[in-house]
Amino acid sequence: MGAQTESVEYGVSLLTDRDIYLFKEGAHGKLYEKLGAHLNAIDGSVGVSFAVWAPNARQVSVVGDFNDWNADAHPLKARGDGSGIWEGFIPGVLAGAIYKYHIASNYQAYEADKGDPFAFVWEVPPRTASKVCDLNYDWADGDWMSRRGQANSLDAPWSVYELHSGSWRRVPEEGHRPLTYRELAEWLPAYVSDLGFTHVELLPITEHPFYGSWGYQTTGYFAPTARYGTPQDFMYLIERLHQKGIGVILDWVPSHFPDDAHGLCFFDGTYLYEHADLRRGCHPEWHSYLFNYGRHEVQAFLISSALFWLDKYHVDGLRVDGVASMLYLNYGRRDGEWVPNEQGGNEDLEAVGFLRRLNTAAYRDYPDVQTIAEESTAWPMVSGSIRRGGLGFGMKWNMGWMHDTLRYFSKDPIDRKHDHEKLTFSLWYAFDERFVLPLSHDEVVHAKSSLIGRMPGDDSQKFANLRALYGFMYGHPGKKLIFMGGEFAQWDEWHHDQSLDWHLLQWSPHRGIHDWIKDLNHFYRNEPALFEQDFVQAGFEWVDDRNCAESTFGFIRKASHSEDIVLVVCNLTPVTRSRYRVGVPCGGWWQEMLNSDAEAYAGSGQGNLGGVEAVAVESHNQPFSLVLKLPPLAVLFLKPEVMTDRAGLNRQPGRA
Repeated sequence: MGAQTESVEYGVSLLTDRDIYLFKEGAHGKLYEKLGAHLNAIDGSVGVSFAVWAPNARQVSVVGDFNDWNADAHPLKARGDGSGIWEGFIPGVLAGAIYKYHIASNYQAYEADKGDPFAFVWEVPPRTASKVCDLNYDWADGDWMSRRGQANSLDAPWSVYELHSGSWRRVPEEGHRPLTYRELAEWLPAYVSDLGFTHVELLPITEHPFYGSWGYQTTGYFAPTARYGTPQDFMYLIERLHQKGIGVILDWVPSHFPDDAHGLCFFDGTYLYEHADLRRGCHPEWHSYLFNYGRHEVQAFLISSALFWLDKYHVDGLRVDGVASMLYLNYGRRDGEWVPNEQGGNEDLEAVGFLRRLNTAAYRDYPDVQTIAEESTAWPMVSGSIRRGGLGFGMKWNMGWMHDTLRYFSKDPIDRKHDHEKLTFSLWYAFDERFVLPLSHDEVVHAKSSLIGRMPGDDSQKFANLRALYGFMYGHPGKKLIFMGGEFAQWDEWHHDQSLDWHLLQWSPHRGIHDWIKDLNHFYRNEPALFEQDFVQAGFEWVDDRNCAESTFGFIRKASHSEDIVLVVCNLTPVTRSRYRVGVPCGGWWQEMLNSDAEAYAGSGQGNLGGVEAVAVESHNQPFSLVLKLPPLAVLFLKPEVMTDRAGLNRQPGRA
């Protein structure tokens, strides 16, 4: 192949003066169309236009299988505009060619072979070279794309299934290998659709050298990992999900990158993408480098990466990882290990500016998507308007709710009366941000146990507690997220190198959890009261929040139409409460729509025989009341009969 290549041509560039200006200003959102390796034809010659940012390099050349990795064969030329970009067109290089950039620095005699920061695909790890490819694909998801603005709106139902592509399901007959993207496309969309989830969220699929990082140590910010197939294979997976009406959220990591020699670190012999001062440039806990958000070119790189997935892959949203680590200069650091900002504070003002620019660009170019912040502190207005001083995210993970709720449910029920506020406290701040309620991958690893493993009591009580946890979650304001395996109560912690324990579904308690999640999802999606006003106080009203002695909770969820309501009642002890009185705003028949203790879910089958007639007896500051039988460790969902025909259920799983 080397004999087919010719010398480098320098006369033609993909970059315009406008591109360079926007790049230097940090305002370029489509650098992936200009930098990297692009198949091209110039004067009848087919080849590849290469361009890479290396401002402190003395020489840059393209090395690969087409020139026997000879650093002298195809040198690039630095532009004369001070951009630090090296470029050139190499005739004869074709799709599939493997390459790196050989960079000789102006500093310390540094030389290294680097992967292309803008590569669309890389070799399958542990190999580390980039590959030339195009992203041509004939998309067939037009129906979804035309209506996804409605599906992704903030007043729409969001029930998210989070998964790790490499360990969701494996092929035991072939050494337990992971499924390819195309194999996932045959299994995943139907499964998620049947369970009633609205979106999937994929742990980072961007190329990463260390599989055990789960994708959170990214080297290829423009490439889906080659472990599971080609870019077009990944597009096919997204397309199939869209055809089933499922949105796709990607976990995206702009907070840090690994120190692998072929990656971004010390790219041109200097601290280019990262800070030179390791008190800002290195994360002590993650053993990785932090991006220098004060450098405009780095901002343009990251914003281009974010928009790339929205553009080329039709992705419906980005979950932005590690936002807290970006916002605080002292994150994970002791005194003396960090440098205050110019105002003497611990806020990373450059990161704040970057996040605002990122969200501005995303919603400007793709107003029908959402960005979601994984932010674990009390930083104000993460999902607030940029015009009013916020960061501009669409939503934010509610880590406080997650930790408090799991601590409560892990308690022996006899002790829950002492932690009653763990379930009520979240409503003091529930409407300060637009929250997602996550039961994520982080909660089922590192010896934390699985969700079912955290539940107290014997096996039957563990399953009842888990059903109650999910019921409380679906009633609580905020969008929903469950990590794979949680939908059928996997006993073991998640292991990234093995499949979920699908065989558990043959057992009634596990199948019961699965069916409970399914019915919760379908009920939730058809009840505007449970999602339409997630982010405003008007959508929620406590009825019973003070009965700590009996560990009961009751609240009403409301749609924008005030007559459309759902009553949620929780009994979080193993004691049946046969004459529990709860206040309601109207009389008539209240139908028991869902009951987590129903036999259909492997519960004890206690309940209210389909519903209860409200009586004109005041209770809990309401003019009417219901006298209910509360099953042990259970959650009930009830509606006034006049509204039940809108629920959309073909059966009544709450009947006992």
